[in-house]
Amino acid sequence: MLASVQISGRSFSATLPLAVACLAVGVMPGHAAEYLSGIAWPEPPIVTPGATDRDPPSDAVVLFGGEDAAAWKGGDQWTVDNGELVVGRGMIETQQAFGDCQLHIEWSAPTPAKGTGQQRGNSGVFFGPYEIQVLDCFENTTYFDGQAAAIYKQQPPLVNAMRRPGEWNSYDIIWRSPRFAADGSLTSPAAVTVLHNGVLVQNHFELLGDTPYNRAPRYEPHPEKLPIRLQDHGNPVRFRNVWVREIGSIVGRRVHEPALRNGKTVTPLTAKAEK
Repeated sequence: MLASVQISGRSFSATLPLAVACLAVGVMPGHAAEYLSGIAWPEPPIVTPGATDRDPPSDAVVLFGGEDAAAWKGGDQWTVDNGELVVGRGMIETQQAFGDCQLHIEWSAPTPAKGTGQQRGNSGVFFGPYEIQVLDCFENTTYFDGQAAAIYKQQPPLVNAMRRPGEWNSYDIIWRSPRFAADGSLTSPAAVTVLHNGVLVQNHFELLGDTPYNRAPRYEPHPEKLPIRLQDHGNPVRFRNVWVREIGSIVGRRVHEPALRNGKTVTPLTAKAEK
């Protein structure tokens, strides 16, 4: 059955179901309406990628590039050997504080492998009081929420993507800092995504709080930006090629309500909803 339909002053014939559908959205058959969000976006800034995915892009802050540990408080207590930063005495932390960020870090467990469980190639990457575990878990079993790439004592990795001791591992970490209200209450938990050697092992995990060994996690209010820290756990773990990118937000400006554009005709979706 054909029906006659008129849209924007133009008439056409169509089967009844098609005619009803076209009237509902105000679109001529054979024409695709364009959805307009009504938001004007700023142009995304240009970032030049590194020569490879492991190399720092143009907007990165290099925390260790093989020369010295000047970007780290306490870095003079660790050793720079053959372009690699070797765990020494005490935890080190960045001179600069970071909030939401993308961190790339490469690490290698000591050889020959010594010890078992938590005593083998142990260190950690901390965003303030929140730890992503560094541990030699190649053919070395420990508690699962304490193995390599675990959110310590909270969440095991999805898989074990470890390389052999002496080979280089990489973490690519997307970190979102927790947010606190003026009264100190938590408004948004910390969240983290981790790729271990290019393999997704933490998928936007929301942390329950900090990551201590000897008590349950909890949140204590703190600034949005905190130093990144590397742990001394008594093992000469090596680090190299450490860089970080701060992550901001791209914010648009609403210039009109959402609408559909069909040719030269723009119809607000709110007006359609009212019909």
